[in-house]
Amino acid sequence: MTGSNGMTATKVALGLAAVAAGSFLLRRSPARTPGRIPRGVPMARTPSRSVTQSATVTAARDLNRAAGMLALSVLADSGVEHYRGSFENKAMFAPLIVSALTLGTSIHGTADRRRAAHVIRDTTYLVAAATGVIGTGFHIYNVAKKAGAFNWQNLFYGAPLGAPTAILLSGLIGFCSERIRGSPRGATPSIFDLPAGRAMEALTSAGLLGTAGEAGLLHFRGAFHNPFMLLPVTLPPIGAGLLARVAAAGPGRGYPFARWWMRLLVAMGLAGVGFHAFGVSRNMGGWRNWSQNVLNGPPLPAPPSFAGLALAGLAALRLMKEHPDA
Repeated sequence: MTGSNGMTATKVALGLAAVAAGSFLLRRSPARTPGRIPRGVPMARTPSRSVTQSATVTAARDLNRAAGMLALSVLADSGVEHYRGSFENKAMFAPLIVSALTLGTSIHGTADRRRAAHVIRDTTYLVAAATGVIGTGFHIYNVAKKAGAFNWQNLFYGAPLGAPTAILLSGLIGFCSERIRGSPRGATPSIFDLPAGRAMEALTSAGLLGTAGEAGLLHFRGAFHNPFMLLPVTLPPIGAGLLARVAAAGPGRGYPFARWWMRLLVAMGLAGVGFHAFGVSRNMGGWRNWSQNVLNGPPLPAPPSFAGLALAGLAALRLMKEHPDA
C-alpha cells in the first residue's frame, strides 16, 4: 500500500513539474494593447522600423532557445546511451562535447539582444550540424555491420538511426536564427534568399516527421502497451502537416490553429518526461534501482526534442505575424 501511495505521489509530482516547466517555456510577454486612435488619424499600414527590428531579434532569440532545448535533450540522451555502450568507440564522446557547446551557445544567443550575427555561435552551430550528419553515418554503419543488417531486431536494439538528427536539427535551427538576427534593416528576413519564416516552418515540419518516426519505432518495440504511446506518433505528424501548409501558403494569414497545435506539442514533449519516468518506475526495483532502470527503461531525455521543435515552429509563426512576407 505504501509503494502504491509513493508511486501515485511520484506521478503527481512529475505532472506538476511538467506543467510548471511548460508554463515557463510558453510564457510570453503581455500583449500590447494599442491606445485608442482619435478620429481622423489614419492607422499605419506597415510596422515601424523599431518594431520590425525587434521582431527579428525576438525570433532569433526564440530559435536560440529551441536549439538549446534540442541540444540539452541530445546531451542527456547521448550521455545515457553512450554510457550504456561503455563508450566503446572514443567518437562516442563527440556528441556530448558538441551538444554541451551548442547548449552554452544557445544560452548566449537567447540572452543576446543585439541584431548582428555572432561568428562563434555560427561556427558552433555548423559544427553541431556536421556532428549530426557524421553521427548518422556511424549509426547506420553500426546497424549495417550486424548479422541481418537492417532487420527489425537490429533496428530495435542497435544504434538508433534517427537519434543524431536531433543535434543536426539543433545546429540548423541555431544557424538559421543567426541569419534572421543579421537581416538587413528594412528588409524581409530571409535565409539564403528564402523567406525566413516559411523556410523555418519547412525545416521544423521535416524535423517533426523524423522525430515521430524514431518515436514510432521505439514505441512499436514496446507494443504500444500504454495508449498514451500513440500521442508521439499521431500529434507531431499532424503538426508537421500544419507547418508544411504554412510554408507552402502565401503571406497574410494568422494560422491560429497551427500556433495552438505547436503549444500542444510543447506540452506533450514536457509531459513525456513524466510518462517515461513512470515507465522507469515500472521496471523491477523501480527508482530504488535507478542505476539500472534509467539505462534500460524508456529514455527520459528524448521527449523534450518534440518541445524544442515546436518552439522553433512557434518562433517562425511569430516572425511571420510581424513580417507577413517572411
